[in-house]
Amino acid sequence: MGRVVNLAVVILLFLLGLGLIVKGGDWFLDGAVWIAEASGIPRFIVGATVVSLATTLPELTVSVTGVLEGEVDLAVGNAVGSVTANIGLILGISVLCIPSVIDRKQFTVKAILMLGGATVLTILCWGGSLPLVPSLLLLVIFALYLVNNVYDAKRSMAADRAGGSRRRAASHQKVLSKIGMFALGVTGIIIGSQMLIDYGSELALRLGVPASIIGVTLVAIGTSLPELVTTVTAIIKKEASMSIGNIVGANVIDLTLILPVCSAISGGSLAIGRQTTALDLPACLVVGAVAMLPPLLMGRFYRWQGFALLALYVGYMILLMT
Repeated sequence: MGRVVNLAVVILLFLLGLGLIVKGGDWFLDGAVWIAEASGIPRFIVGATVVSLATTLPELTVSVTGVLEGEVDLAVGNAVGSVTANIGLILGISVLCIPSVIDRKQFTVKAILMLGGATVLTILCWGGSLPLVPSLLLLVIFALYLVNNVYDAKRSMAADRAGGSRRRAASHQKVLSKIGMFALGVTGIIIGSQMLIDYGSELALRLGVPASIIGVTLVAIGTSLPELVTTVTAIIKKEASMSIGNIVGANVIDLTLILPVCSAISGGSLAIGRQTTALDLPACLVVGAVAMLPPLLMGRFYRWQGFALLALYVGYMILLMT
């Protein structure tokens, strides 16, 4: 009886950690998006920069904390699994509900960098580890992504000024409240991520489930909840560009920043499990190709992609459980 009660407490605290991440992400997003929009930056760029950085904080915090606490399988599974969840589940839902035309100027480079990051990461991890020096190539891709976003933002803001567009005016009190919400969101994300690592690992131990499986399922989906919340909100408000920009940006950060940072923290080489090289990374590449290649070639997302991405994600979950 005591074991059941203890398990119930672990599950409750795990869910509380998820709740803190979701609420913290909500506050963080609200503050970050408002601040970005007040500067006059377009929605797709906001989604690909400020929003994606905000929604990637849980994955970064969970993976780094996992490495520091010796939970390497959970950390790696979370980083890779979050990308697959972002594309297969979240982008699949978005495209299924809002198949949309994309702005090639804003989309093409970011999509290529995302697919390039996934391909480079798969090659580097093939030998069962991610060495620090080769992983610097991933950081180069991340730097190119940031440079491209800065260029796009400057170009769009210059076009707005030339067209006579005005930025959102705000009172001093409004600015302070949004910055306060931003700070509270970060706090909630950090605390929630710590709880997710602690009680996710405990759940894996008690249920006899490998930490790598927990990492690419419960923890990966849990840390992707901010992206899911953003996508659902975007669907309701018919803001497809914000949702797509957020998901593409979050994936580039997950693929090119998190694991190189984890490799550095782990002492110069991050151990990569067989499941990650044999299943998780190939699955990530497949869903990435299905999601990004049609809009790169045809200039739009199609509803059939939504069905295909969701079917691939379900198939991936089934393979994990068998």
